[in-house]
Amino acid sequence: MNPAEREEMARLLPSPGDPVLPSDRLTQLEAHLMREITLEAPSRSARPAEDPSPSRPFRRFAAIAVPVATAAVVVAAVLTVGDGGAGRPSTDPEAVRLLDRIATVAAARKAPRVRDDQYVYTLTQGTQRIMDEGLDTFRRSDWHAVDGTRDGLARITVLSGPSGERTEDMTLEADPNRTTYRELEELPTDTDRLYDHVWSATQGQGPTHEEAALEMIGSMLQDATLLPEVDAALYRAAARIPGVTVVRDAEDAAGRAGIGLSFGDGDDRDVWVFGEKDLRYLGSDEVALLDVDVVDKAGQTPAG
Repeated sequence: MNPAEREEMARLLPSPGDPVLPSDRLTQLEAHLMREITLEAPSRSARPAEDPSPSRPFRRFAAIAVPVATAAVVVAAVLTVGDGGAGRPSTDPEAVRLLDRIATVAAARKAPRVRDDQYVYTLTQGTQRIMDEGLDTFRRSDWHAVDGTRDGLARITVLSGPSGERTEDMTLEADPNRTTYRELEELPTDTDRLYDHVWSATQGQGPTHEEAALEMIGSMLQDATLLPEVDAALYRAAARIPGVTVVRDAEDAAGRAGIGLSFGDGDDRDVWVFGEKDLRYLGSDEVALLDVDVVDKAGQTPAG
């Protein structure tokens, strides 16, 4: 994204609150994870062999929205004194069981056939505070080239709020620092290997090591819904990290009800939301994932 486009985005959607990890530090961690993975894991894509880039960080999941209040009751164990000392999180058996169920459902989904000349399409919804004027509710569509070699498109529609209803498009220039679909599918699908990579990359980070690792996993969940084996491995890796608790009556940022998995405290609390019956990933309490698919050209939607 060039400076003019960054300025336009900043004008339309002011900067969100601080994430769990500072953005520069998360970029470093994600780049480190990608470097380890690309050095160890063989490519499963149809692209010609090429040198892995150690400088390509994973895209943050909640990059353009501020937290939305969630009416939720946490049903699980809370922080206890564990092997790591006072205040370290404990393992919640209910959360582990739910993550295992989610992983099983995710692994059973059929992966789409994806060509390098196509685009990954995502539709999200969230809110953004406009100074002291109130909240804008917006929807954002993104089109990113599967192989990362072509420009993409972002379409932002303000549905309601002080900014007024409107839609604006902007070009997303091909960015070598953005993880592509092809790179995401190169993640190890073995749970132990994926867990080891995430845990190693987040050593010494976050309010706790556990929160930093879960934050990194959460940043991958959106696009991973198109990759059943990777998706399942991410949930199974998350099940090995203490500190996740089950949330009843959770809501995503679009107000859809579901069952949630929460980690962190206070302003750093994140909630992943899933359909209560089908366990489909709905996004989070910050950004709802309304659709994700693969299309032939930028600007095209799965319906046409």
